[in-house]
Amino acid sequence: MTYTFDDTTVNWPTHEPFRLKNIFRGYHPNGYYYEGSSYEGYEHSGTHVDAPSHFCKDKWRMDAVPLDRLMGPAVVVDVSNKTENNADYTVTAQDFQDWEEKNGRIPDGSIVLVRTGWGQYWPDKRQFLGTDTADKSLLHFPGIDPEGARWLVQNRGMHAVGIDTGSLSSGQSTNFVAHQILCEADIIGLESVANLDKLPPTGATVYALPLKIGEGSGGPARIIGIINNPEGGGGRDEL
Repeated sequence: MTYTFDDTTVNWPTHEPFRLKNIFRGYHPNGYYYEGSSYEGYEHSGTHVDAPSHFCKDKWRMDAVPLDRLMGPAVVVDVSNKTENNADYTVTAQDFQDWEEKNGRIPDGSIVLVRTGWGQYWPDKRQFLGTDTADKSLLHFPGIDPEGARWLVQNRGMHAVGIDTGSLSSGQSTNFVAHQILCEADIIGLESVANLDKLPPTGATVYALPLKIGEGSGGPARIIGIINNPEGGGGRDEL
């Protein structure tokens, strides 16, 4: 559920991209093989976790986020049929309520994942973000409506909310209200999540494993999804 971090990684348009700089790769003069590189980039690039401090003062930073907030049963809310002809679609409380009518109540401690279908555009930055320039007014991608975020916070007890776009707030948002609402409630954010089309609406467990960056507002993450009893079998699939 994680995109590889490399020179194709999509980053926020006003921040520096992910870079890997090779320091040494080959045989050392002493005869052994060795590889080592350095890397740099913005915290909120590629598949990553948002700590509540990202949009809320005095909330958890990345190194303070409790581990139990980074794992739980997956809830996949598919709104891809509504985004096909509307890049600026925002996910409403009604979308979450419609999901519950079919699948049951969103469980406490869950990881709510919104599938907009935007993963099909990765890593084409222009299609994924709406622009390949630094002009934020040109950003167009779906996100969570503030009303939808508020309904989740006031009515359900999930640990994290994720999405397959570059931001929980839609591209045309200028004040990131959905982020503010979720962060104020200590809800962890997961962004640019891969392979949501491969997860069922229920029946999977998700683990988000971010870098534990001291004082960080977020960080790159390896997100893992485990599907229990795939297709009615007795085993499990891992993403």
